[in-house]
Amino acid sequence: MDKKVFLKSLIIVLVGAGIWNLPHSPDVTAQAWHLFAIFAATILGFILQPFPMGVIAFIAITLTASLQVLTAKEALSGFGTTTMWLIVSAFVFAKGFIKTGFGKRIAYNIIKLIGDSTLKLGYAINISDLFISPAMPSSTARAGGVLFPIVNSLAKALKSDPEDRTDSKTSREIGSFLMQVLYQGTTITNAMFLTSMAANPLIAVFAKEILGVEISWGLWALASCVPGIISLVIIPYFIYKVNPPAIKKFPEGKQLAKEALKEMGPITYGEKVVFGVFLFALTMWIFGKSLLGLGTVQVAMLAVSIMVITKVLTWKDVIEEKGAWDTLVWMGTLVTMAGFLSKLGFIKWFATSMGDSVAGIPWLYALGILLIVYVYAHYAFASLTAHITAMYAAFCAVAFAAGAPAFLVAMSFAFMSNICMCITHYGGAPAPIIFGAGYVDQNRWWKIGFFASLINIVVWVGIGSIWWKFIGLW
Repeated sequence: MDKKVFLKSLIIVLVGAGIWNLPHSPDVTAQAWHLFAIFAATILGFILQPFPMGVIAFIAITLTASLQVLTAKEALSGFGTTTMWLIVSAFVFAKGFIKTGFGKRIAYNIIKLIGDSTLKLGYAINISDLFISPAMPSSTARAGGVLFPIVNSLAKALKSDPEDRTDSKTSREIGSFLMQVLYQGTTITNAMFLTSMAANPLIAVFAKEILGVEISWGLWALASCVPGIISLVIIPYFIYKVNPPAIKKFPEGKQLAKEALKEMGPITYGEKVVFGVFLFALTMWIFGKSLLGLGTVQVAMLAVSIMVITKVLTWKDVIEEKGAWDTLVWMGTLVTMAGFLSKLGFIKWFATSMGDSVAGIPWLYALGILLIVYVYAHYAFASLTAHITAMYAAFCAVAFAAGAPAFLVAMSFAFMSNICMCITHYGGAPAPIIFGAGYVDQNRWWKIGFFASLINIVVWVGIGSIWWKFIGLW
């Protein structure tokens, strides 16, 4: 075994064992405390990652049953929840966009319409991401697999090459602008839909368990639409001002998109099916519950079924979608643990205990402080999932105990769970791909990310909370 892997594994085991053997409050049962010890060790494992998250989760749920903290049936109960199958179906649905090339066609068509200046190209990138994000819970697939190759090609067409240091102004400022717009835009679109980031459904589970707040696909989209659109308007312009590209006008952009579309050829049968299924899914996610009694997961599974029946996807495509099945393992484990920590009274005890620490502080101030800490704690995380599992439930419980309205708490932390990705070059899955292209140095990335985070906090929590109040959500 590699020395680093061994040391990380040893730390995880020692922390878990240490918590297991610590004396605990008489208000917490031994069963709840032991489950928390395994849960805490799992979160630490997600942060240190001596092994992939799926491996860590599988070991954790195995130990939970083997040490008889939960029965085998209880330990595996999370894998049968609707949340699990929503995310699996969404991953498979996204594969249809990539396999048929429909995601690229959307992006090129938008560039063809508005891509005649560098700033407009920035907006075209974000609009493309916005269009495909409801059907792609993997930001790596969206930003890295679909959009990054297009953005990289555009940068090269503008003679922006990070390998060419003969014209650092061009290579850094144009490529830097486009890559920053892509990454910062992805953090925003991640936050806009329940199905646009893999761990968003986990947030919905925590919100229900901790706060009693039911977040449907439509409710999430309604809550995010105003702050999301405002952020998508402001952030590219902000980057344009602080990281101005050397070339402002780019009339060739439309022509390049036309040539790319010509190379792709006429829209294929598969793309037509994907487009039709996409419209069906969006319509049903919004109106399906009221019209036909169809929940979010039923719609997602129907969408996948249609793709398989029409042979846009094969069953081999489904079973080879590794991201879906890996997510099923680690998310199923977390859903199980979170659910039983709530049922066994641990979360209630924690909220009560932590609530005492903010007693006497007006809930508005307490919520603001907790949100700031929550966002900038992401400097210590290289994964949104690890951040969410480590902090979302706890911070929500404390804010709620301080008196903050449940829905305001749930959605503020939900959106900040995505927005926090913007601050570093390792803060989310697409970051290594985009940063690794070499267009943006670390200092510039962190500087833009920090100021973008401030803008997003004001927009999403400030303007967002007013919007939620206006539509009667709290």
